[in-house]
Amino acid sequence: MYIVFEGTVGTGKSTQSRLLFDHLKRSSSDREVILTREPGGSEIADSIRKLVQGSKFEEKMDYVAEAYLYAASRAQTIRNIVSPVLEKKGIVISDRSFISSLAYQGVGRSLGIDKVMEINKTAVSIMPDIIIYMDLDPKVGLSRTFDKDGDKFEKKDVDFFTKIRQTYLDISGSGLITGRWISIDATGTKEEVFSKIMKSLEPYFL
Repeated sequence: MYIVFEGTVGTGKSTQSRLLFDHLKRSSSDREVILTREPGGSEIADSIRKLVQGSKFEEKMDYVAEAYLYAASRAQTIRNIVSPVLEKKGIVISDRSFISSLAYQGVGRSLGIDKVMEINKTAVSIMPDIIIYMDLDPKVGLSRTFDKDGDKFEKKDVDFFTKIRQTYLDISGSGLITGRWISIDATGTKEEVFSKIMKSLEPYFL
């Protein structure tokens, strides 16, 4: 089972993925359960994360180069972290996936979803089984987020994230993820939101 969390900034993806990991770790003692993230998840992938998200350069990073760096980190994580666990019938929970690149680089950076999908075609060797999309008003999300590791996208304005949110909603209706998408209203306390997630996952774990 490969479960990924998606959404704009401040939607609680990291918190909820951690809560789900803790829950499944307790309830699925007979299976390996891991929590990872994109970009990141391994020594090399985390180094790419710092390069593409947390480093400041005098020159502007080309958006195509940015998309390839995210794909490179993704390829490393999927092959070295995700695949080995799934091959042993374990459970992988990931904070973000290639869908983030479709939204952020494909639309946010205006590269086009088809071009970013082509860049990720080789990197994404495994499709998620479940995509949990955390939906929240971007104004609320921006008011409650801060990435201590550095995230240049947090400096974007509400219009940027409104566009990203709409892209996620558009992707949810595409044939690419048919039967994999779960939309969660991310308003409320973390306990209330987690309860919504667990209820939506009942058909997969009963």
